[in-house]
This record gives sequence, C-alpha cells and structure tokens, in this order.
Amino acid sequence: MRTELVSEPGDPVRPNEDFASVAVPASGQGGALVVLDGVTPPRGETGCLHSVPWFTARLGGALTELTVSLPDVPLVDALARAIARTAEAHAETCDLSHPRTPQATVVLARWSAQAVEYLILSDSALLVESPDGAITPYLDDRLARLPRASLATDAMIDAHIRNKEGGFFTAAADPSVAGRAVTGVLDRGDVRALAALTDGATRWVEKFREGDWGDCFRLLRKVGARELVERVRGLERADAEERTYLGRSKTHDDATVVFAELAFGTGGLAGTVPAAFERTVNLEE
Repeated sequence: MRTELVSEPGDPVRPNEDFASVAVPASGQGGALVVLDGVTPPRGETGCLHSVPWFTARLGGALTELTVSLPDVPLVDALARAIARTAEAHAETCDLSHPRTPQATVVLARWSAQAVEYLILSDSALLVESPDGAITPYLDDRLARLPRASLATDAMIDAHIRNKEGGFFTAAADPSVAGRAVTGVLDRGDVRALAALTDGATRWVEKFREGDWGDCFRLLRKVGARELVERVRGLERADAEERTYLGRSKTHDDATVVFAELAFGTGGLAGTVPAAFERTVNLEE
C-alpha cells in the first residue's frame, strides 16, 4: 500500500520538462494525479520567451488545483480552464499561435468514493489495475497510428499534423484541445491502483519490448517507480552502444512515473498523506 512519484531528466545538465503531482483534498476524501510531458521543440523560433519547464510548471500547477478544488467540474473542463489560465500568463509577451509554442502531453486521474475519472492527451499512458489484478491501459494512440512518412520533418509536422484534424493533439494555448482528449469514468470498486507514465518511462514497453502493459505494471508494483526508470536507463545505454533498436530521437528522455494505490472504502490514498500535496516536481520559476 503506497504512493510513489519519480521524475528524472533525460540529461542531468538540462532541466526536466516533465511535471507530476499527487493531491488530496483537506477532507482526505478522494484525490487526483497529474502528469505532463513537456514537448521539446526543435532548434529555432518558438514564438515564446518562456521555457518548456516554465509552461509545464504553470499548467501542472493549475491542473493540480482545479482537479481537487472543483471536484464537480469534468476533467475536460478543468484542462480547458488550466490551458486558458496558462495562456493568459504569457499572451502579452509571446506569440501563442506559433505551432511550437510550449506544450505538453497530459494524463489526469481523479478519484472519489464512487468513481475514478481519467483523461489522456497524446502519448503518455495511464494503467489501471482492477481488484483481480487485471491491467488495462488507457492511451491516446493517434500519434502512434500516423504513417511515419507524415512525421518526416518538423515543418511537415507543424503544418499538417500537430494539433490538426487527422493528426495528434497536445495541450498548448488553445483551450478547445481539451475536447480532443481520451476520457472516461470507471466505477470506484473496479480500481485498485493507478500508474501514469510519460513516454520516457513507457519505452520499457513501447520501444524495448521488455513486456506488455500488464508486465510493466506488475514490475512497477514489485520493484517501484525508481527501479523501473533505472531499468529503462540501462536499456537506453545498451541501445546507444549496440544500435539494436531504431526509431528514437533521443538516447535518453525525461521519465516520470506516478503510482497510486487507492484505499478501499475511503476514496483516499492508501497509507498516510500528511499534506494537501504529497509531492510536486519541477516548479521552476
């Protein structure tokens, strides 16, 4: 019975562009998790004066607040409000219409005594464990389903794929993108634990084929979030030397894993969470 949060940069000399938080209301009833994977832009203009960590810290902070303080507001609306709030923070100084304005993938989950709500936008993952041990992945696989030819150049992606109909969507400056997310509601009794992972951690499944989603969750439960990330790092190092696997733009990527085991009968987290925010990472000014 535990809650874990691990977020590590792909390169120790560069800021971590991921964001993660776990929050519990003052009542101790229910809770929420937020995981963002900031999109590293290519070299060149982005139209924005701010860094990706600046963006993910503000968007993630707004989402953490809104998902807990407004429990009756659907997650789609919470994301739309958080995007709008973040855009307002730099609309006067930056060109938010630029296709490379700071942006991020999103995983949200919120639970109460009755239900577990979820939202996924782009290529991070949410894994749900049922009381019988079955693992169900909830994914937004639009990017993975695109022909590789359509992703050949940054210019092609920006013009035709990124936040475009028939392409894939990320949280940037347009609140309406929230309506493009994969969403759903599960009965609380059907959920024992949750795990949210950015694509730097899902490489264990998606790039290195060490196992399926069920294997990944069971490994996480057995060895913990940090060890899962360390195993990914080991695979990346071996790959960099042997060049066995192809298709990765980075040797290492920022990797974030949040694990939350839910306490039956309370709607809260298993174990003790002494404060409203168990841990929030990457709150860079």
